[in-house]
Amino acid sequence: MTDTILVREHENWVELTLNRPDRLNSFNDEMHIKLRAEIETARDAGTRAVLITGAGRGFCAGQDLGDRDPSKMGAAPDLSQTLEGFYNPLVRLIRNMECPVICAVNGVAAGAGANIALACDIVLAGQSAKFIQSFAKVGLVPDAGGTWNLTHLLGEARAKALAMTAEPLSAQKAADWGLIYKAVEDDALMEEARQLASNLAKGPTLGLSKTKQLIQLASSNTLDEQLDLEAKTQKACGESADYAEGVSAFLEKRTPNFKGSA
Repeated sequence: MTDTILVREHENWVELTLNRPDRLNSFNDEMHIKLRAEIETARDAGTRAVLITGAGRGFCAGQDLGDRDPSKMGAAPDLSQTLEGFYNPLVRLIRNMECPVICAVNGVAAGAGANIALACDIVLAGQSAKFIQSFAKVGLVPDAGGTWNLTHLLGEARAKALAMTAEPLSAQKAADWGLIYKAVEDDALMEEARQLASNLAKGPTLGLSKTKQLIQLASSNTLDEQLDLEAKTQKACGESADYAEGVSAFLEKRTPNFKGSA
């Protein structure tokens, strides 16, 4: 297996780089398998933050259509198999990770590549980056959570327009619209993304994980349900070693040494 995913281990977090730059890091089966395996490894090892980015001049152009070309296949491809076997498990894995998952979008993020980025918890993008829901150009619908994220983050009007026109959305406009966290200068992207990952990994990652879960549930819960869930979750956090350490550090006017544990 080639190095379709580059892995860089840091003290308590991991950096994963999509590495098919000659194909704008478009996904083939090998890269799907490798990325999911590396995220699962990070999860199982108790990694406290994950950073995902792309090699070369783009983040990810989505699915490598050369592998799904009907003219080279005996029958029409069943694209649901690609989604159910690869993209959907990856999106669910990212969303269910009990640590922050950061995405640094360098250059174009198109099709499923854009939507994998949007599945991450915090998205930074270089000023030259563009987000493109390119599915309409080939007669498909947005997938990998695209219809869900666009609608929840932007609203129905903008979601429909981006999906139906495949109009490129600049990093700055994506930030202004609330699709991503923020746009930064291209030459500062990786430094800022790595610093963010490092800071989060040193933080109270038990509480950060619970925060992630609560926010993801908020859009489907009623206010009463969310208030009850906040109370239940805060009880667990209040009993944790991280909370005790945070309070002690605050009162003693020192930097806390969080372990990310209960």
